[in-house]
Amino acid sequence: MKVLNLQCSHGHGFEGWFASNEAFETQLASGLVECPMCGGKEVTKMLSAPRLNLGAGKEAAPPTQTQQDQQEAAQQHGRWLRAVRELMASTEDVGDRFADEARKIHYGEVKERGIRGQATREESAALAEEGIAVMQIALPSALKETLQ
Repeated sequence: MKVLNLQCSHGHGFEGWFASNEAFETQLASGLVECPMCGGKEVTKMLSAPRLNLGAGKEAAPPTQTQQDQQEAAQQHGRWLRAVRELMASTEDVGDRFADEARKIHYGEVKERGIRGQATREESAALAEEGIAVMQIALPSALKETLQ
């Protein structure tokens, strides 16, 4: 099993597990590898060093500022993913009926509940004019399904 450090064209770093380097190349060429953050399919393999356990008595060097920045970015990314998963678990996907369902909820025609779906810019603007608050969140396709 190979664990590869990957990065999409938007700079999102993530990890991928593959049976071999050839398996990675095959999946990448087939468009099966995508960024879990944005869904981008332009993915490159980043340089990584193997983990060698050469001695237990040595203390690790303190992290550099770049390493600390990378760790903070990874933590922020993790918090964002958890928040989006929680949002998806607590809302109903109404698809392209979003504008109609939001109006029904706003005007008391149906029971109030959390919904998510798709709306055009025109539909979103019309909802805002009616005083119906909506928030746009771009969700990568990987988050719309069960993650392994």
